[in-house]
Amino acid sequence: MIAIIDYGMGNIASILNMFKRIGNREVVLTKDITQIEKADKILLPGVGAFDNGTQHLQASGLIPVLNQKAQIQKVPVLGICLGMQLLTKRSEEGTEKGLAWIDAETKKFVFEKADLKIPHMGWNYINVKKESPLISSDKKQKFYFVHSYYVLCNNQNDVLASCSYGEEFTCMLQHNNIFGAQFHPEKSHKFGMELFEKFSKL
Repeated sequence: MIAIIDYGMGNIASILNMFKRIGNREVVLTKDITQIEKADKILLPGVGAFDNGTQHLQASGLIPVLNQKAQIQKVPVLGICLGMQLLTKRSEEGTEKGLAWIDAETKKFVFEKADLKIPHMGWNYINVKKESPLISSDKKQKFYFVHSYYVLCNNQNDVLASCSYGEEFTCMLQHNNIFGAQFHPEKSHKFGMELFEKFSKL
């Protein structure tokens, strides 16, 4: 069962619709600790500001069970957009601490020379950096982005894929059972569907 964490900060309807199209019925949107304890995969969505997301997670009382699932039981976890940023230690967007499941920080886009708009919004191709069961490295794939901050991994081995917007940045990460996607698979049509399908089979 995939538990999509309901903490008030995600594109929930779009994610559920994507899993329906895949045909995976073992997906629940939940903030119930008992249900989360039974899950064999965790999906952490997110749209909005880092501190707000962290505060919502703290208020939900779910951080201990999420730590147990991710760090002790080692179930596959996928963070999406803000959900990926919350996996890091901290963000330049605020002062709250992240979950710190990844040795990384969330940084703000700053372009001194390039005349590029922030947020970074629209479709971009990604460059897969290593083999992973979550995404194929043998074809070009593009995904839909909307973000003003990006994740900087302190360990380059955690970088699963990168994207170019003014400069190269990490758009996917993987550290053991922990995965993150800065883009929105639920808005990325066939490529997003393929990613969710692969996640459901981990």
